Amino acid sequence: MPSSHETESPAPVRSREDIDPRGRSRDRSWPPAPDPLPFPVIDNHCHLDFADGERSLSVDDHVAHAAAAGIDAQITVGSDLEAVRWTAALLASDACPPSLRGGVAVHPNEAALHARGTDHDGAALIGLDAAIAEVSELLRGPGMVVVGETGLDWFRTSRTDEQARAAQIESFRAHIALAKELDLPLQIHDRDAHRDVLEVLEADGAPERTVFHCFSGDAEFARTCVNRGWYLSFAGTVTFKNAADLRAALAEVGLGRVMVETDAPFLTPVPYRGRPNSSYLIPLTMATIAEVTDASLEEACRVVRATTEQVYGWPETVGA
Repeated sequence: MPSSHETESPAPVRSREDIDPRGRSRDRSWPPAPDPLPFPVIDNHCHLDFADGERSLSVDDHVAHAAAAGIDAQITVGSDLEAVRWTAALLASDACPPSLRGGVAVHPNEAALHARGTDHDGAALIGLDAAIAEVSELLRGPGMVVVGETGLDWFRTSRTDEQARAAQIESFRAHIALAKELDLPLQIHDRDAHRDVLEVLEADGAPERTVFHCFSGDAEFARTCVNRGWYLSFAGTVTFKNAADLRAALAEVGLGRVMVETDAPFLTPVPYRGRPNSSYLIPLTMATIAEVTDASLEEACRVVRATTEQVYGWPETVGA
């Protein structure tokens, strides 16, 4: 399986276990590479600022293994200030692979912390307005193709915490405005917050290209989103045995406004759920997307690829 090698790209700034302590007891070996895809697709959401696995892979490792599996482009997303700065530095570096682009935002759970003024360990944080201002500045740098991930999360941050709730909504609205100002797509983090996310988007007006990253809704919510012209990005969760509702949502809307992602190093697809994740495992998720939408794997890849290029305006079309 993959081995790390020297690279000038910046090293990851944290490990998966930093936010998922249960991971210390899981299988941390890298899954074997699946058969490559018949047509290349783009991983439109991963987190290369995270290290994982029994051997940590470099940025170049992730890119090379992805390319061998038929994933020839990736978007890495920074969603706290350390990761935001890391992502901007990587994209501005001469060592950045040409197949890599990025996006940054203040994650909704991070927005609540900035509003409070301290992180989970009690260390001081800059205010939310200052954090969003830094994101705004860095989004204007090289290689940035998306604003995100932003949105609302009532799983890790209680909806009944008025300060946290207000901070998440304030941050979400600021990122919506940024996406419009910069004419960039918006990637939404929506966890246990479908109704409130919809209310904010309808009140402020969604950007022209709005993407529900790691879509988690049911068939009705999927249809609501697609009817409004928004896009749904499916991660390894669509392969999980307990995700029948998610597969029903995909079947409801079909391939037309669907993209694929890993959210790596999280959400590793079946049969390797819980083990480290990387873009090279997307063929497993694409196989489920093709099966659920009653398409051949090549057809599904071609449609998903075309949609992803349309949304992000990058890269140039591959193949005929």
